[in-house]
Amino acid sequence: MNASSQSGSRKKVTVALFVATFLAAIEGTIVGTAMPKITGELSGVQLYSWVISIYLLASVITTPIYGKLSDLYGRKTMFIIGASIFLSGSMLSGIAQSMSQLILFRGLQGLGAGALTTIPYTIIGDLYPFQQRAKVQGWMSSIWGIAGISGPLIGGLLVDYVSWRAIFYMNLPFGAVALYLLSVSLKDKVERKKKYIDYPGIITFAIGMFGLLYALSLVGGETGQQAGWAEVLPYFAMAVIFLSAFAWIEKRSPEPMIPFKLFRNRVISMANGISFLLCLVNVAVIFYLPLWFQGVEGYSATYSGILMIPLSIAWPLGSILAGNLIARLGLRAISLLAACLLLIGSAGFALVSNGTPIALLILFTFCAGMSFGLVLTSMTIAVTSSVGAEIRGAAVASNNFIRTLGQTLGITLFGLLLHTGEANDIDPVVLEASLHHIFVWVAWLCVGVLLLSFFVPKLEHEQNEPGQKAGAKQS
Repeated sequence: MNASSQSGSRKKVTVALFVATFLAAIEGTIVGTAMPKITGELSGVQLYSWVISIYLLASVITTPIYGKLSDLYGRKTMFIIGASIFLSGSMLSGIAQSMSQLILFRGLQGLGAGALTTIPYTIIGDLYPFQQRAKVQGWMSSIWGIAGISGPLIGGLLVDYVSWRAIFYMNLPFGAVALYLLSVSLKDKVERKKKYIDYPGIITFAIGMFGLLYALSLVGGETGQQAGWAEVLPYFAMAVIFLSAFAWIEKRSPEPMIPFKLFRNRVISMANGISFLLCLVNVAVIFYLPLWFQGVEGYSATYSGILMIPLSIAWPLGSILAGNLIARLGLRAISLLAACLLLIGSAGFALVSNGTPIALLILFTFCAGMSFGLVLTSMTIAVTSSVGAEIRGAAVASNNFIRTLGQTLGITLFGLLLHTGEANDIDPVVLEASLHHIFVWVAWLCVGVLLLSFFVPKLEHEQNEPGQKAGAKQS
């Protein structure tokens, strides 16, 4: 294949990956807009939260599984399988006739979404050398910010003028195009040898993570159930037993699902640590800033949404900047810059009070959004550039998994600190004190991000051919 046709194929694959990433990203925001309409038609309002929770549970558990299987059987094969499951779940969700059916089909959709959130970054890591890879992954990361802005708007328009079922059907034509482009344009290089699949690792990991995430959802009240510790503790016990068994199995497996040697790589360990802390902060900003605007400041939901726009704009902007600047400034400089912006934003949130000027709130929100884009994108680039192609899928999946785990823990832990008053109506005074407490903790977490950023290793900016190892220089 000549250089021109190679470049054309690579562009088609990149477009397909952008489309698939957008579908997975928008699914996290578009459904929430339609839920009042869905529960009105299908009834079962007590199952409201499960429609969202089951999707997240399934996608989180399958993320590292797809990552490892893509290393063994090829990115193309596993992407097609995952995307097909996602689209099947989308189609079935659109024809659901009850809340129970919708929850089941959303779970199926989530089982496929694990591939769409992980494999595209791995393929980009395979296709592009460092500098081009950084730019492309920067644009890909910005898609999450774009989806955050457009998801509620698209969802609202479809629900009001078409049907809530259209939010699921819209995935089908775009997903079909992405599947076609990738299937005809991506040439997978898979070593033809007998593969060992770590079934014991997959099973123990899936059961253990289900126990942990379900227990956290019960503690945080995300499933709509009022759960006491007597109900929660058995699921925590399940998590401890099966995840301990998973660790024992992985140390002895000839082809572990999550190779523990990844965590001996300093770049990956630092990237995972910073990503975890940042995602703890991330959920607090995304979930509790609108609550501050509405419950404390007394703004309308519409105006609160407008005040969150700086976050949605700054996030993709930070992602694009990270992709363009990391080769020139280096990973550590980008991390320190982002940590400083994050500290400015979080310290600002910790010090705000009822009546703080809107301009300051917008500034703090913009700083937070910019830092999210800079850090999360640069850490993705670091992970894909610090290992060879043979374990790149598992490396990217481990980082994505750590991020989602951080968000899940953040929702639960900060939810325990949130108080709105004794009555059903929000008490602004109680809420303000509660949110102030949360934002103070967020500021301390940001100090942790800043301190870790000083120890981020440098990356070797070697212009490797796609698939060749780009090592991490320890410093």
